[in-house]
Amino acid sequence: MDRSRSAALFETAKTYFPGGVNSPVRAFKSVGGTPIFIKKGDGCRLWDEDGNEFIDFCFSWGPMILGHNNSKIREKVWEAIQNGTSFGAPTALENELAELILSNNRFIEKIRFVSSGTEAVMSAVRLARGVTGRDKILKFEGCYHGHVDSLLVKAGSGLITFGNSSSAGVPKGLVNDTIVVPLDRIDLVEKAFEEFEGQIAAVIIEPIPANNGLLQVGPEFLKALQAVTHKHNALLIFDEVISGFRVGFEGAAGLYDIAPDIITYGKIIGGGFPVGAYGASKAIMGHVSPDGNVYQAGTLSGNPVAMAGGIAALTECLKPGFYDQLALKTERFTERILEHTRLKKYPFRIFRIGSIFWLSFTSEDIRAAEAIDPKGMDKFKVLHAFMLENGVYFGPSGYEVGFISSAHSELDLEQAAQKICDGLDQAYSA
Repeated sequence: MDRSRSAALFETAKTYFPGGVNSPVRAFKSVGGTPIFIKKGDGCRLWDEDGNEFIDFCFSWGPMILGHNNSKIREKVWEAIQNGTSFGAPTALENELAELILSNNRFIEKIRFVSSGTEAVMSAVRLARGVTGRDKILKFEGCYHGHVDSLLVKAGSGLITFGNSSSAGVPKGLVNDTIVVPLDRIDLVEKAFEEFEGQIAAVIIEPIPANNGLLQVGPEFLKALQAVTHKHNALLIFDEVISGFRVGFEGAAGLYDIAPDIITYGKIIGGGFPVGAYGASKAIMGHVSPDGNVYQAGTLSGNPVAMAGGIAALTECLKPGFYDQLALKTERFTERILEHTRLKKYPFRIFRIGSIFWLSFTSEDIRAAEAIDPKGMDKFKVLHAFMLENGVYFGPSGYEVGFISSAHSELDLEQAAQKICDGLDQAYSA
């Protein structure tokens, strides 16, 4: 497969951008080789600058639940563009998207639009601190919440610990306000609240942890978290940037019927445009400026073009049977691959929830990030290279999940499954 134009573009890009990219994982450091430069996408397929065609399972890391270049989104966005692209003032489209979300979500009463999932999380954390008057945040090892300074923290040497920054440039003072606990250890959460009594503003978690594998944290742990936070007058934040509108219109909160205090959204909410949001009860959102004293603002928040994309996407997601059909497609696709690996007796599993799936080179259950065997990434590297050569595109990291879209046909999935099976044969023989 010729990728010479992508290679040339990458060399040029390295003279413009750190590492040649505008987001680190795109540089292919985890899988080796040269990143492909995408020229266009349509349905479930991508084409690179060399004209190579791929069946996509990355979908811009999740937002494109309807596939690429969806006609409903394109038409709604084009209609909005006719009237201008940005005003920095209220538009009716903001009301329309808010009404669409709030009238179909039992767990939030007011919402604030921002421009990314990271911005939504940053704002939610500030809101939690403002509401409670406390400074400390408890997060979990293996959950990623964007590049927010206080949350770019990994576990230290203890079971309950102030963590260590996972990035240069994060002030030690912020790190000292972040407590990191292993996933699925409610006893350690309780212990943290006892040790830092009256100091923890909020617990933040991906209710479906999907940034470091697809970790199997179930509703029992989430319900226990809800009970502990309420007991100690802290808030529970669900980071649903990935799971929101993906496993159901109400996200993981709806799937598990658990009401957190604050929810953050991103990705699907914008239909492929840069939109994030955070929402909560009227009482909690009443603390946000200009109603309250928790300040948050954004020049492009509620951008009319992005709102139009979100309206079109979420309208399609609300159609009867939408999520059931996606989950069924995902089940059939992953079972086709698993039939092959069982026959070959490979130590391999696919974890899935709704239309999210993750390839894991192990026969073990994975409930925490530390249970992921780094050696499996060597096999993923072989698999990824094989798939690229054979027209299947996954995100360039074995820790990242894959997604099924409504644009995947059964034939597309059958073709891709066969190529993945062939690639696994090569990975396990390497």
